[in-house]
Amino acid sequence: MFPGFDALPEALRPVARNRQQHVHPVANPPAQTLVDCGVYVDGHRLPGRFTPAEALAKVREIERDGQSAFAWIGLHEPDGAQMQEVADAYGLHPLAVEDAVVAHQRPKLERYDDSLFLVLKTVNYVPHESVARAREIVETGEIMIFVGTEFVVTVRHGEHGGLHEVRKRMDCAPEHLRLGPYAVMHAIADYVVDHYLGVTSLMEDDVDAIEVVAFAPGKKIDVEPIYLLKREVVELRRCVAPLSGAFQRMQVENKDLINKEVRRYLRDVADHQTQAAEQIASYDDMLNSLVQAALARVGMQQNMDMRKISAWAGIIAVPTMVAGIYGMNFHFMPELDSRWGYPSVIAAMVVICIALYFSFRRRDWL
Repeated sequence: MFPGFDALPEALRPVARNRQQHVHPVANPPAQTLVDCGVYVDGHRLPGRFTPAEALAKVREIERDGQSAFAWIGLHEPDGAQMQEVADAYGLHPLAVEDAVVAHQRPKLERYDDSLFLVLKTVNYVPHESVARAREIVETGEIMIFVGTEFVVTVRHGEHGGLHEVRKRMDCAPEHLRLGPYAVMHAIADYVVDHYLGVTSLMEDDVDAIEVVAFAPGKKIDVEPIYLLKREVVELRRCVAPLSGAFQRMQVENKDLINKEVRRYLRDVADHQTQAAEQIASYDDMLNSLVQAALARVGMQQNMDMRKISAWAGIIAVPTMVAGIYGMNFHFMPELDSRWGYPSVIAAMVVICIALYFSFRRRDWL
């Protein structure tokens, strides 16, 4: 059973037990689960290395002296035991801890007393020569963020979406770090949403290339690349669209946790997220139109093929019919005793077939 199960109310245990059936434990957890652990005082990082428990103890020691401080812990794909160690130290809710271990969560924002749990889906554009040769265009990962008054715990899943750049940038911006742990949450959300905009911009080239092929005259269209791109756009939409509600809740329902200045920054991130969501929605609509256009072209091509087949069948029917009649072996048949009978019949078949051929050509059947 997942860590902290015994701490759940009795009414929630059947739900938690059902969710636990879908947990797939990591056979070989990464050796470098604890990516970084730092303590920040007045916007500056303290020197030295800390364990998660030591970092929280240091923060509380500093707060007793009247200064503001918080700990920032970064984890990469922890297993249940490793995550439970951090959860015990920081008082994380068992349901949120389970989500962080299992991963594959929908983007969401949840509140547990005086802390927030934010799930972000990270995206990465996979370079490729063309959509027709690509197997994957967008790969996804996850970042879970636990934010309290004294800590920020980030749990990352996937090989991309590392937060080293974010931490480095924040270390160089002490005025922003002075706003507290929720400023770190903003910086991570801003980093993830900026990647949404970058990926959607790159995917625009793929959509344009597919559009050119779909409407190119005289070329046979392959529907498979359109379906591939459609699938990737749908996956990207699932990553981006649910965050609209999460950012709205940050502004409306969590004013007591997030100070006014950080909420201003989060509004800017929400604007970028809306921009990315609108671009993705436009790609989805365009691909729907391309799918319909491609199917229409395939239908037209099939109709043309059927007309050609019918025309050739009509031409071939003439010699088939004559050969069938003369193959019946009756004694009294026209031209059987004439020297020019056989050439005359052959000539008549050729003339009729040629006449039918040019007749079908005039009607664009051939």
